[in-house]
Amino acid sequence: MNRASVLVVEDNDLERNITAETLREEGFAVEEAAIGKRALEFLQSSRFDVVLTDLMMPGMSGEELLAEVRNKYPGSQVVVLTAHGTIDSAVKAMKNGAFYYLTKPTDRETLVMTVGKAGEVANLQQENLLLRTRLEGKFEVAGVIGQHPSIQEVIRIVRKVAPSNSTVLIQGESGTGKEVIARAIHRLSPRAPRPFVAINCSAIPDALIENELFGHERGAFTGATERKVGLIENADKSTLFLDEIGDLGIGVQAKILRVLQEREVRRVGGNESFHVDVRVLAATNHNLAEEVAEERFREDLYYRVNVVTITLPPLRDRRSDIPLLVDHTLARFARNSGSTPKEIGREAMEVLLDFSWPGNVRQLESAIERASLLCEGDKILARDLPEEVLSRKTHARGERVRSDRFELPSEGINFENFERALILQAMERADWVIAKAAKMLGMSYRTLQYRLDKFAIKRLEPKPPTSS
Repeated sequence: MNRASVLVVEDNDLERNITAETLREEGFAVEEAAIGKRALEFLQSSRFDVVLTDLMMPGMSGEELLAEVRNKYPGSQVVVLTAHGTIDSAVKAMKNGAFYYLTKPTDRETLVMTVGKAGEVANLQQENLLLRTRLEGKFEVAGVIGQHPSIQEVIRIVRKVAPSNSTVLIQGESGTGKEVIARAIHRLSPRAPRPFVAINCSAIPDALIENELFGHERGAFTGATERKVGLIENADKSTLFLDEIGDLGIGVQAKILRVLQEREVRRVGGNESFHVDVRVLAATNHNLAEEVAEERFREDLYYRVNVVTITLPPLRDRRSDIPLLVDHTLARFARNSGSTPKEIGREAMEVLLDFSWPGNVRQLESAIERASLLCEGDKILARDLPEEVLSRKTHARGERVRSDRFELPSEGINFENFERALILQAMERADWVIAKAAKMLGMSYRTLQYRLDKFAIKRLEPKPPTSS
């Protein structure tokens, strides 16, 4: 019995009644509306999995109803009914977010299958929403996801510093989610209603970045035909995120220091400074203390941006979060594409847990989105993952696992024997502590335990002395 709820919107009474009765016979919960305005009244008081609407109606058209539903009731999927002469409009409706379109007259099988699929997608989206709600405050806060103690500590600091105006320095390798953290701080702060302003300092040449940050007055230089407001001024009463601040030139660093100390900005070519109320968040994948020692970064600016430091762990150091991140990425991809979320196969998950992820969370998300697009069925298999992940060639910090006992013979090797030898050696070096050996091998605890069982590797206990 299909329990999806459907709102049938059709101005032709006979067609509407036939369609509604057909769906009721198939187990759908159905309400009927003759015009778009009445449909919106239903939607205000009840949730519907599917809105099945005609395009050509008096008053509010089906396209206008689609726009209202997508804007105000995103949990509902819209299926468009159209005559042959308005298929172009139906295609346009698909581009604007409709789940599918049906042509009049529609046979019973097609109608039931299409509405059923739309209902399944709506229910999955509702389940994902409930799951995200349960995770909120436990494994997720403002887009930051993870249950590993290291990322939970990051979440704790984010919650503590967000309400303040303190400058925060976010450190971590590329792809660990530094901008995600910055946006989380902004979203949890009193400045959240204002736009978040971000600039990648490494992406703009030194000759141009001052103009981007501070703006200029008319006539400040050749081609400056009008005043330009800089990003710092745009971030007034909001948050400015300086990504890769370690790549700023020394000259611009001095001007950023003045913004932090005096909360004042002077446009290029201007004679007067003016006050700005801006909170600065900065991020870098450099060691700024070393940059200061090498005189590539101002010491006074370093102490200004380093009021509170958040250090993001690389993904290889929190592999237990990979399943959670995979589920989140699959749900988000399905939500954005209007499709049913894919499942991840056991072997595919094992590959993901084994890989060292030099590109961190960004690389993982890219791999999952690619696999979602290319997999043939509803389940992502190991073969659907990128070759760079399947090869498993990179381990911690992009290095191969080394062995001073095992040499590659010229005639080749049995890979399983090679893998068994590496695991055995790691376990011996780790004094048979699985967690320690897993870290040496760049594996998760669970994956190493699986391989120990697979290869029947056990610690040999010494034989007791024989009594004479």
